[in-house]
Amino acid sequence: MQQAMSKFQHLPRAAHGPIKCPFTGAGLLGNSYYNKGSAFPTSERRKFGLHGLLPPNIQTLDEQVRRAYEQYASRPDDLAKNTFMASMKAQNQVLYHKLLQTHLKEMFSVIYTPTEADAIQNYSRLFRKPEGCFLNINDQERIEESLANFATGDEVDYIVVSDGEQILGIGDQGVGAILISVAKLVITTACAGIHPSRQLPVVLDCGTNNEGLLNDELYLGLRQPRARGKEYDDFVDKFVQAARKKFPNAYIHFEDFGLQNAKRLLDKYSPNIPCFNDDIQGTGCVTLAALMAGLHVSQVALKDVRVVCFGAGSAGTGIADQISDAIATESGRSKSDAMKQIWCIDKQGLLLKSQGDQLTSSQKLFAKEDNEWPDGDATDLLSVIKRVKPHVLIGTSTKPGAFTEEIVREMARHIEHPIIFPLSNPTKLHEAKPQDLAEWTDGKALVATGSPFPPVEYNGSRKEIAECNNSTAFPGIGLGAVLSRTKRLSEKMIVAASKALAAKAPALEDPNKPLLPDVEDVRELSLNVAKAVIQTAVGEGLAQEEGIPEDEDELLEWIRVQMWEADYQPLERAAE
Repeated sequence: MQQAMSKFQHLPRAAHGPIKCPFTGAGLLGNSYYNKGSAFPTSERRKFGLHGLLPPNIQTLDEQVRRAYEQYASRPDDLAKNTFMASMKAQNQVLYHKLLQTHLKEMFSVIYTPTEADAIQNYSRLFRKPEGCFLNINDQERIEESLANFATGDEVDYIVVSDGEQILGIGDQGVGAILISVAKLVITTACAGIHPSRQLPVVLDCGTNNEGLLNDELYLGLRQPRARGKEYDDFVDKFVQAARKKFPNAYIHFEDFGLQNAKRLLDKYSPNIPCFNDDIQGTGCVTLAALMAGLHVSQVALKDVRVVCFGAGSAGTGIADQISDAIATESGRSKSDAMKQIWCIDKQGLLLKSQGDQLTSSQKLFAKEDNEWPDGDATDLLSVIKRVKPHVLIGTSTKPGAFTEEIVREMARHIEHPIIFPLSNPTKLHEAKPQDLAEWTDGKALVATGSPFPPVEYNGSRKEIAECNNSTAFPGIGLGAVLSRTKRLSEKMIVAASKALAAKAPALEDPNKPLLPDVEDVRELSLNVAKAVIQTAVGEGLAQEEGIPEDEDELLEWIRVQMWEADYQPLERAAE
């Protein structure tokens, strides 16, 4: 390990050794990137003019983490804990990330969903210090200037951008979407070691249709209706082009765009630049991984699988898209042929070609020919289950209880191990409870959910439930894209990421274990996902980074040494 570490020590992201610091005194203590607080050693207190500005006792990072955790635990509720963490991040980034990594599983729901949704809804009222880059549709001529104000160099690896239209199941949140961009980047650091100093959170303020925000005197965003059409498209395009010009190596992650724009924008930009939409591709990737593990347990080949997706929004069609990519890749058939094995249902029932303009562009891809479903054949979920006899049922409908006992028992009549994924968030919107699914299938259902659930008990057997947590997928995908400097993110790279994730599923060793690995193991998961993405990028001729090792062990170490760790590095005066 040490030999490989030294071999790749020269890499620019190998965060080892002294860091040049341009600040001294109170200015240094006020900069969250360089600040060490009570952990500044005597030599640095002398060198940077810190004597008298800190208590005399010098502490270790671990001691700081213990104190910070006690403060965190004393907060009365999750929103207060979220606010505490935001305040800590603004003071000391290393301590913040070390605390988060030490208690990742416990804190995950506080720094991300569901608590982050509360923070976003209260953004203008909780506002203390701006974080990220705020671009607004009325000031488009200053986009390049705004990006330059955020970062003077071109060393940005990862950009998360949101227009705030469809945030975490709570809808249009306008300028508060900056917090979802910030939160996603925190997760990329915690889960995959993306350098916090090489990130850019962005909000595209296009106005809002949220009446509560429009009527709120404290609201910090544009108080005008949300822009649509050409004006909106031009704004997004100006941002993308400016970002590519200023940060030519950056990977762009689109987050929480509305149903009418998410897939359309991804399709527009993905053929030409490295970009990603987590609601579509991340959800699809992690669900595909769980499906692959479930098929392994149930001994059904991917090329033969029949899938029903209940809910055909961005998440549902994104999942269907990833599954069809995997079927096509595995079987060597065309993607259009693979799509025939997937049936999508939305508010109007089964998607059919005759529904025309009622369908979004992504829904049209999965709409069935009407002659396949003659007049008189019902298109509701139960009727589709009876006719299709699917191996897999996936829910992204936000309709609680939609997977009824009758529907589940009908599915179980034809399939030995029904694979059922009620994925809608939060928990109260789940299509079914895992315990019910176990009882309705005599304990044979293979289940993954969109939120954490306790293990289920059936006939003396205890089965753990996998959570389809995108954070086991998108950070590793992003790490692989960043390190390979891929020209674009291909379908094969996403499928490779799913396979890498599925390969670590505990259920492969014990069918009573979850279909997906736990978020506690996410750093190693991200390492393996990144490796799969990089190898596929190289194989497809898309990787632009030079010197990527061919040997698998060397490649793993090459990735690992470039993953940022939350440790204090020695500081040197920038002028020295």
